[in-house]
Amino acid sequence: MSTQIAVRLPDQLVAFLDRAVAEGLAPSRAALVTSALERELRRHLAEQDAQTLRDQGAADELDDLVVWSTDQHGQNTLVD
Repeated sequence: MSTQIAVRLPDQLVAFLDRAVAEGLAPSRAALVTSALERELRRHLAEQDAQTLRDQGAADELDDLVVWSTDQHGQNTLVD
């Protein structure tokens, strides 16, 4: 199921959407916006996972990567 919404975007972003569709990079504006939002959702979920690992103190060779990842993206999290 999907819901149609109205969104106001700056002219520059709409121009990008139109160019991407014209160049065949996406089948429609909606498809490109959906793809971008899905990517942002995956990024947000990955940040949450990394923060959980950091908080739990995972004890393995990936600890440094977890710390780096949460430090790099800590300022760009979505509001829950």
